[in-house]
Amino acid sequence: MLSPQILIVEDETVTRNTLKSIFEAEGYEVFEATDGNQMHQIIETQEINLVVMDINLPGKNGLMLARELREKTNTALMFLTGRDNEVDKILGLEIGADDYITKPFNPRELAIRARNLLHRTMAENEKNSNTHVDAYRFNGWTLDINKRALIDPESVEYKLPRSEFRAMLHFCENPGKIQTREDLLKKMTGRELKPQDRTVDVTIRRIRKHFEDHPDTPEIIATIHGEGYRFCGEIE
Repeated sequence: MLSPQILIVEDETVTRNTLKSIFEAEGYEVFEATDGNQMHQIIETQEINLVVMDINLPGKNGLMLARELREKTNTALMFLTGRDNEVDKILGLEIGADDYITKPFNPRELAIRARNLLHRTMAENEKNSNTHVDAYRFNGWTLDINKRALIDPESVEYKLPRSEFRAMLHFCENPGKIQTREDLLKKMTGRELKPQDRTVDVTIRRIRKHFEDHPDTPEIIATIHGEGYRFCGEIE
């Protein structure tokens, strides 16, 4: 099996070299970029499994680059940044980041979180490539597993960020069952739920927006107060 390939997008030389050393010690093949142009060049020519990106970058910042990245690929994305306010974290997760770590960071924690994220995403890709279920259909909508897209009744496709896709796939695989926030976060990111963690709620809000734009669609994801969420779609 080939070693996972990681792309570091960081303009600060010392931090970039530190990250490279951490990931190479884990046995990963590491690529480096200092800005968006270099990032896109590498993404187009290499099979990158994980992008570790700062927000404060020359030219386009990391949030803008993450949006561009999500338009082209579902590659795992981790923000590693000095911006530690809640607004930036929520925005980063809304854009589609799989994890958000603030500087200064613990090298061991970073290595573990990167390893867990790679394990989940690479296993998921392999599972999806081998699965016999290509799509789930409900209430006129389709969740296309191969495209990782939500398709509305008018056949318009919405490419889903990894966290939204995982949540929708889990819902479709378990229709009618109450899913706690702890369960959903574990499926989406592999992390344990911590106090004040809004990742699940932000993700559900973004998914619901697709359905809310179609008034004829019944409630697909219901809030079960004090417990979590339940998928109410009628799987065909």
